[in-house]
Amino acid sequence: MSRSEELRVSAGKVNLAGTLTLPDEPALPDRRGRYPNVLLLPSWLPRNRNGTYDRASHPTWFSPAPLPPGLLARLAEALAGHGVASLRCDARGSGDSEGSWEQADLFTRIDDARDMLGAMRGHGALDLRRTGIVGHGEGAGVALAVAIGDPAVSALTLIGAAARSWRDVLRRAVAARGRDGGDRRHPIVAAIDRWSEDLIERAERREGSFELYLGRGERVTMALAGIEQAINTPPLALATMLHRSVGLVHGTDDLWVDPDESRLLAAAFGGEGAVQPRLVSHAGHDLDEASDELIDELAADLAARLVPRELPPVLVAIDEMER
Repeated sequence: MSRSEELRVSAGKVNLAGTLTLPDEPALPDRRGRYPNVLLLPSWLPRNRNGTYDRASHPTWFSPAPLPPGLLARLAEALAGHGVASLRCDARGSGDSEGSWEQADLFTRIDDARDMLGAMRGHGALDLRRTGIVGHGEGAGVALAVAIGDPAVSALTLIGAAARSWRDVLRRAVAARGRDGGDRRHPIVAAIDRWSEDLIERAERREGSFELYLGRGERVTMALAGIEQAINTPPLALATMLHRSVGLVHGTDDLWVDPDESRLLAAAFGGEGAVQPRLVSHAGHDLDEASDELIDELAADLAARLVPRELPPVLVAIDEMER
């Protein structure tokens, strides 16, 4: 069982809406009554806090199919069952969050994740020494970028993570969806696949924006700075700079990021704490096909790796304040 609090996170000039999920049971005495905690970061495209496509704010971008439970919502409940709190937020311009998804670049999303961590560290129920991050898809690269500069992050779980440049990953994904037809029922996905080479070439020329035509007269003006940043910031390069416990999970039928990408990341991490990717048979990018038992195993694995970290002075001061 879990309980939840609705939070508003200040991220630059916008507010992000999120849910802090807390275990129903009291925190263990050896943790000073505070819960280990995890930040949950979604994949690419407009996503709500549960990790599903945001059909509410972008009804014409996605097909009106039944909504799955959402990977991040499932993980939040499973983590609570293992005594771990978690925060998940609607992406910019999605759900109840302010801003514009199509105008937010990669570095802005990294800053947003840092602001979410800051909001968690200001909450008196959470243990600053035991913090983890789950990154899904694009969120995996964001998680790496945040953790490299944050010594207080204990462990990461990366789901459907890319290793190589966004350019290479997108081209392979477009080819895979062309063979399978998967996700092209969504107008935004079909448009990205149709204009993928234009997106890549214009981003590499550092053009400002590109209009994606979704059909029926609708268009989306995509800022290209985020794509250019993703092309030049491959997660594989970030992985070589991270010395933290990492878990890798990948669906074998992922049409957005090939499972080979997780294998490349595993080789890049090397050393202590690295693991081989856990491949989930017949599961796609969002792990909708994963059983509740598997989601619980992923949560238990991350909970076990949330070992206490030595805090930098500024976090020591916050940690020692009366709460």
